[in-house]
Amino acid sequence: MTPFRRALKYIPRAAITHPSVKSWFIGFSLHVVTGVLAVLTHYSIMWALTQIGMAAVPASTAGFAGGAAARYLLSYYKVFSPTENVPTTLFRFAVALAAQMAANTFMLAFFLQNGLSVWSAQITTTVLLTFANYLVYRLWVFN
Repeated sequence: MTPFRRALKYIPRAAITHPSVKSWFIGFSLHVVTGVLAVLTHYSIMWALTQIGMAAVPASTAGFAGGAAARYLLSYYKVFSPTENVPTTLFRFAVALAAQMAANTFMLAFFLQNGLSVWSAQITTTVLLTFANYLVYRLWVFN
């Protein structure tokens, strides 16, 4: 028996199959998939800009903006079931995005100053922000 299966036997089946748990799991999974697409957009823009000589932090910030556009469209139309209209969710998304952009910029700069390579720093930053982003989007932006 694998460690994962062993751990699962201690979780009541009702907890795993409960509709709200399934909903959160499916929503988070879709969030991750659309996030991969947004990150690919982010990293592609960042890579292109660093190739023409732009410094890593501003290139990442520009990439973040491109990834954000992809994220909003996919989140609104494919991941969540918004209870508000586009103008309301777009405003909330912009507020959340401003906080995320600041966090991305400061975290990337922090990791770079502490010796991580550009890509290691960016990947670490992205992973850490993924969980917080999902909660903000699900509970506030697209609620």
